[in-house]
Amino acid sequence: MKPKWEMEPQSGQRQVVRQQRPGPAHRDVTNDLYWARNTLTHLIQGPTSTATIQLDYATMRDGDRAGLALLRDSSAWIGIKQDGGTTRLVMVNGLTMDSNWNTTGTEVASANVTGGRIRLRAAADIRPGASRPGTFSHSTDGTNFTRLGPAFTMGNTWQFFMGYRFALTNYATQTLGGSVGIARFALTTPRAQQRPSPASDQLLSPRPATPGRTTPWPVPPSTGQRLTRPQ
Repeated sequence: MKPKWEMEPQSGQRQVVRQQRPGPAHRDVTNDLYWARNTLTHLIQGPTSTATIQLDYATMRDGDRAGLALLRDSSAWIGIKQDGGTTRLVMVNGLTMDSNWNTTGTEVASANVTGGRIRLRAAADIRPGASRPGTFSHSTDGTNFTRLGPAFTMGNTWQFFMGYRFALTNYATQTLGGSVGIARFALTTPRAQQRPSPASDQLLSPRPATPGRTTPWPVPPSTGQRLTRPQ
């Protein structure tokens, strides 16, 4: 795992490195983002930046959750939920954890999806003095993105001094054994071109971001790498 990527404290880096997968592998069954032991995070480059991933969700199982988050003590995410044989795209807002480790969060928007593959995008505005909005969108063709859900206000309370991070998450709420693939990650800064590089982005071999440019991590498109939970 390159220094640009970090694991959440609950996570198990050994598993991700051993599998050499382009994203987080399931460790155990959990009930929400904060309890997931597999979340990969990446710094948000200011003053504004956008992260885009390509998510292959065709082999998820019932109870699985996978997607892209803006992560801190108050969080939100966009991603795939599979329940009762039905696959939906959702935006979850207002995720928090109190001093007794109780968590909250509300699904505020959803859409039906098909095809087994989708691009997810999170845009973050972390300028000082701004309202610090975070927004989420999705696309099936990589060009036309559709907003999902309301803007999420990113907090800046001093009690939690660490800044927001982009986060890739993949966890099971019922049973292990499903999988997702995250084939691409693109970080776009303010002066970058609107369309990310078409090259595949390898999560385990990032290059430093350059202001005003989209930062790709190329791998051969035919690698077919996949994230699989332990049986």
